[in-house]
Amino acid sequence: MPNNDRLLVQILLLALLGASLWVLAPFWSALFWAAVLAFASWPLMPLLTRLLHGRATTAAALLTFGWMLLVAVPLVLLGVNLADHIRDATNLVKDLQVEGLPPPPQWLAGIPLLGERLVKLWYTIDQQGAAIFASVKPYMGQVGNWLLARSAQIGGGLVELVLSLVLVFFFYRDGPRMATLVRKGLHRLIGERADHYLELVAGTVQRVVNGVIGTAAAQAVLALIGFWIAGVPAALVLGILTFALSLIPMGPPLIWVPATAWLVWHGDYGYAVFLGIWGMFVISGVDNVLKPYLISRGGNLPLVVVLLGVFGGLLAFGFMGLFLGPTLLAVAYSLVSDWIAYEPVSPAAPTQAAEPSDHDKSA
Repeated sequence: MPNNDRLLVQILLLALLGASLWVLAPFWSALFWAAVLAFASWPLMPLLTRLLHGRATTAAALLTFGWMLLVAVPLVLLGVNLADHIRDATNLVKDLQVEGLPPPPQWLAGIPLLGERLVKLWYTIDQQGAAIFASVKPYMGQVGNWLLARSAQIGGGLVELVLSLVLVFFFYRDGPRMATLVRKGLHRLIGERADHYLELVAGTVQRVVNGVIGTAAAQAVLALIGFWIAGVPAALVLGILTFALSLIPMGPPLIWVPATAWLVWHGDYGYAVFLGIWGMFVISGVDNVLKPYLISRGGNLPLVVVLLGVFGGLLAFGFMGLFLGPTLLAVAYSLVSDWIAYEPVSPAAPTQAAEPSDHDKSA
């Protein structure tokens, strides 16, 4: 009967755990990002706590407020600038409908082999502008629906971001207590190897944070410098977009290539050449040097394991995969390595009974 009672208690505990996970399911993304933010900036927490004479709650509140400023101010600037550029784009389309295209630039005719054809195509599009807009108009509704759906996704992402910034306060304040709880739970599950895997997960996440976020920040700063030198408008907005797109493979060229084309369009060929070279060898080139260096620092995992985890996790889980992917591969790699290196101790051979000596036989 006691065994049946124990089994019933275990079933009830599993049901309670499953129900709790179900309740938390809508907040997994926000909880994950709050944990990443707190972990990435955790060295500041004990330092600020000491400066505030042990007031951990105040330190957590100040760090949370710092994150809000760091995230909210660029988002507000980005939203204002995007609204202005959307308004400019709308006015440009209306002007093209009424006045048509401007005269073709002089450099267009100078393109070898294709110059004359491109000029003729330019005038053809200008003459048939009304017909082209009429043919495109039925598809504008689909484009509007697509933009509305993307806007809804962006809005949901902003809500999750705000919730993450609220939850990060509790990770700062209760971080040591949570770490102790996780450590005790893992010790109950896997014994003395728990500390090894905790250090492995923490080290992997820290290396990915340093590599991915650090490289994205470096690319954003370099892009901002290049845009300022070349005189590209809305350089700050483009720098923020470069940071966001740097988190995905081949993301920065989606910003600096159109900016280079814009310079060519306006006849700034010297700055266009500069920005093209700067984007190819500096903005995009730093990704091939800085990211592997930062990810490989201070770890004994093969670099290819971490990089495959970053890119594969990004494809499998979205932005959360930036950290989930390499962490899963690192733990799996360590488990397989431990299993291969494990050598079971062979049981000792039974000792044979010693044969009686001649003295014993004579006795």
